[in-house]
Amino acid sequence: MIVLASKSASRKAMLSDAGVAFEAISADVDERAIEQSLGGAPASEIALALAQAKALAIIELERLVLGSDSLVVVNGRRFDKPRDRENAADHLRFFSGKVMHLHSAAALARGGAIVWSHAGVAQLHVRELSEQFIEAYLDAEWPEVGYCVGVFRIEAMGVQLFDKIEGGHFTVLGMPLLPVLGALRDLGELPK
Repeated sequence: MIVLASKSASRKAMLSDAGVAFEAISADVDERAIEQSLGGAPASEIALALAQAKALAIIELERLVLGSDSLVVVNGRRFDKPRDRENAADHLRFFSGKVMHLHSAAALARGGAIVWSHAGVAQLHVRELSEQFIEAYLDAEWPEVGYCVGVFRIEAMGVQLFDKIEGGHFTVLGMPLLPVLGALRDLGELPK
């Protein structure tokens, strides 16, 4: 049984659905401090550093610890989870008609050392969003999307934000699951 260093419902569902036995423990990581220490690093490097920090935040001598993180970049600007509903509406207005680059990373640690890591990216083409749609969307999806970078749950109404999606489905859900499963097989956690 591995440790998932997250309480993310989406990541827990992905692992459960894939038949991976895990225990979820929230990682206590100062994400903003890590981001600031990396300065102007590319979003993929920041997502990877955050995933690694989360995996290392929970010390397990025998079990593998899985950390994961996602970042959204639109027109060169990086977005975090919205602070409140109005901030979420502002994010959606900015995203309207643009391409969202969603960077999702995962890392596995054992005994306080990273043993594997991977970062993926997906391009999500946001359609033109009307004020009426934004308000109706947030009426239906708030506060759940407040916990989501990009202000969407692709498995729910969030799919309505997009005209086109390029990239892995699991990357869009917030964790590059296929590479994670491959690493778990390579590390003996899952049968080959």
